[in-house]
Amino acid sequence: MSVIEVSDLRKSYGGRAVVDGVSFTVEEGEIFGILGPNGAGKTTTVECVEGLRVPDAGRIRVTGLDPVTEHRATREVLGAQLQQSEVQAKLTVREALELYAAFYPNPSDWRPLAERLGLTPKLGTRFGKLSGGQKQRLFIALALIGNPRVVVLDELTTGLDPRARRDTWELIEDIRERGVTVLLVTHFMEEAQRLCDRIAVIDQGRLAALDTPAGLIRRSAGATVISFTPSEPLDDRDLNALPALVSVEQHGDGRITLAGTDETVNAVITLLARTHVTAHQLRVTDATLDDAFLDLTKEAAA
Repeated sequence: MSVIEVSDLRKSYGGRAVVDGVSFTVEEGEIFGILGPNGAGKTTTVECVEGLRVPDAGRIRVTGLDPVTEHRATREVLGAQLQQSEVQAKLTVREALELYAAFYPNPSDWRPLAERLGLTPKLGTRFGKLSGGQKQRLFIALALIGNPRVVVLDELTTGLDPRARRDTWELIEDIRERGVTVLLVTHFMEEAQRLCDRIAVIDQGRLAALDTPAGLIRRSAGATVISFTPSEPLDDRDLNALPALVSVEQHGDGRITLAGTDETVNAVITLLARTHVTAHQLRVTDATLDDAFLDLTKEAAA
């Protein structure tokens, strides 16, 4: 069942298309990621989903609700942690949690939520005195306090140290286990690769790719990298004739780096055996989500 439906979404500012025909669906219980370069239209897309911006064209539904015309009902099923958020500087953490809990008919108990996010020691601290990471953790708690069916998290771990970031990842995984659907905007590739069931890559306001993390990596131009130093020089013609080869680089110290697929790896091994050449310091590594992301967005960067 799709809990978020986005069809041909368009939004322009000053005649410039920021979101240009983006379409995707998010299934119930899924962690769905949105990746893209800065200025690609990611935040505008999710703000339209949240009902914070009115699309110029297209159709959006959140659990069947129109977030613009049915904004009040949408707020009861959707929680959001925005990229830039503020609360009144003199409010304490406890007061902010109690205030937000009062907005919902069936809120979560904020105490275990505060404990899980490391906010319990700061319950009496005013918002204006919190560090950047502590503010971010508070915003995550406020997004979850209404027991939403869907939660939107925009750059949720920005400003968190590595330990707090991994603790937050575990919290998001726990949330999904309870059946909450998560729409996650991030620029941390490790975060997206660990958490997301599927990822939409948005580039220049358009959907560049939509797949699982593993699927995106398989689509990378050089999904496998082979690196070694041959005991004797190899003929350039033999290297360039390798199947599924994407690139070949010969370094000044004699080391060779090839990008290709598993087929390329097998062909390299066959070539070495046939030419009686030994491969010293042989390494075979898989591409990462970073590699796939750079491949998908390199045309815009160029």
